[in-house]
Amino acid sequence: MKYLFLLMVLCSGFVQATTDENAKFTELANEVWQYSLDTSPLSAAYYGLDTQPGKMPDISPAQLKQQFAQYSQQSQKLSRIQVEKLTEQNQINLAILQHMVQNAADNYRFKAFQIPLTAEGGFHTSLGFLPRVANFKNAVDVENYIARLTEFPRYFNQQIAYMREGLASGNSQPNIVLQGFETSIDGFVVTDAQESLFYKPLQELSFLSAGQQTTLQTQAQKAIIEHVVPSYQLFRQFMVEDYIPNARSTIGVINTPNGAAYYQNRAEHYTTTTMSAQEIHEIGLQEVKRIRNEMQRIIEQVEYEGSFAEFLTFLRTDPQFYPKTAEELLKEASFIAKKMDAQLPKFFKFLPRTPYGVEPVPAHIAPKYTTGRYVGPSKDTDPGYYWVNTYALDRRPLYEMEALTLHEAVPGHHLQISLSREMKNTPLYRSSYYISAFGEGWGLYSEWLGLEAGFYQDPYSNFGRLTYEMWRAARLVVDTGMHVMGWSREQAMDFMKQNSALSEHNIKTEIDRYNSWPGQALSYKIGELTIKRLRQEAESELGQKFDIREFHYQVLKNGSVPLSQLEQQVKLYIQDQLNHNQ
Repeated sequence: MKYLFLLMVLCSGFVQATTDENAKFTELANEVWQYSLDTSPLSAAYYGLDTQPGKMPDISPAQLKQQFAQYSQQSQKLSRIQVEKLTEQNQINLAILQHMVQNAADNYRFKAFQIPLTAEGGFHTSLGFLPRVANFKNAVDVENYIARLTEFPRYFNQQIAYMREGLASGNSQPNIVLQGFETSIDGFVVTDAQESLFYKPLQELSFLSAGQQTTLQTQAQKAIIEHVVPSYQLFRQFMVEDYIPNARSTIGVINTPNGAAYYQNRAEHYTTTTMSAQEIHEIGLQEVKRIRNEMQRIIEQVEYEGSFAEFLTFLRTDPQFYPKTAEELLKEASFIAKKMDAQLPKFFKFLPRTPYGVEPVPAHIAPKYTTGRYVGPSKDTDPGYYWVNTYALDRRPLYEMEALTLHEAVPGHHLQISLSREMKNTPLYRSSYYISAFGEGWGLYSEWLGLEAGFYQDPYSNFGRLTYEMWRAARLVVDTGMHVMGWSREQAMDFMKQNSALSEHNIKTEIDRYNSWPGQALSYKIGELTIKRLRQEAESELGQKFDIREFHYQVLKNGSVPLSQLEQQVKLYIQDQLNHNQ
């Protein structure tokens, strides 16, 4: 009895210590998350937790310096948490917060705020989502929205000031990727306020009296014409007259101050690994070789007699592979998505309740935008959207649509992100967080999963799938090549042309994207290879006991997590299954 009592005392102490550590972590986590909301009013508005209604973010030098000090302090506090004393879910929560806070600190340390744009868009296009999150319930909500519009000039001037600093120090985007960038601004410049994107949520204010509606709509129109439009006009003038002409002529981020260290930092952030650029480059070359061999087998299957290069030219130029109208492209995407909807129960134990729609990429950003993207709902009453780029239809081959749709809609981004958003008893900072290696890895894995779901019956569509896989493998090569190995833009484009059936327009758009967004393109293939490897391990270990629906549940059940956390979770699942089956 004496030993039993002693054991109970020891266990009691352990439980107390564990409970204390979880409580300590939860308090710190809430503090970190609240600070994030307080300093990012636009993000807070997106989550419906706006603590500064009517305000735009303060990104003054003093404020950014203060935030960096706070993030650094938070990072240190998080590192002192005793991980082994946390519950399994809190260990995941801790990993998410560490990833989030470290990234915020790193972006300041490497002066990423001096480059608030990519080839696709920037802070100015991100503001275009503001009307989507507007959720008016009373006159005060509308007044706060209008007040926020009046703060555009201050916010734009702060951004422009940082971009000028970047020009002076050589920390800018490459000049070449910004050709035609003004088109991403033009759509926001209107002469009639009622045509502005920012006026859209004010068109219907039926919960107000007629007099209130008229007053607030008049105020909104005044704010748009006097504050919003001039801000975009100023930014356009700055971009065309100052920034683009004086942006650096080099392409690799290694040519910017502290560029090599920044690239390694971005590679680690986006892949959630510690692999070097050289290691990633080599993986890319190996994957390109493997996929190229699979492509060759399809060329032989369709009995094409020309060379590989000639077959790619045939795919890029033959009208049979291209839609005649935007409606045809959207209908094809919708049909494929609905066809996959019917297959989901075979592969997934749980499906999201959030629906999704199919829409074209907004016209004001389409010319320099990627071929498709998933846009999640901004509030519970909204669906998600699978955006399909209908700009330049002669560059949107139909043979790529199955792979694109499975990636962006289901079982890709819509399914994964919606399941994450709908997780129960999970902090919002985790259910809303997106780790690129996980999310994009899952998207690419979803394309491959289409083979098991009965897609790609047409050999050209299967070649399109391989083209998309080649696209992601080639990213590992050209992204590292351009940013740290001295590759030219032309060399990178030639590599993509020689190894994939992507249209030249898409290749140019993608190369510009990689140039302007260092490291992000690495996440796709690294994530997919990890998920595939974990599945192979599960199939090998479990044999006939392997259940594809259960495996997918284990991968998705914790939301978007670092790859090390995913690996840990899957290995625990395999061991649990082995123990259970003994």
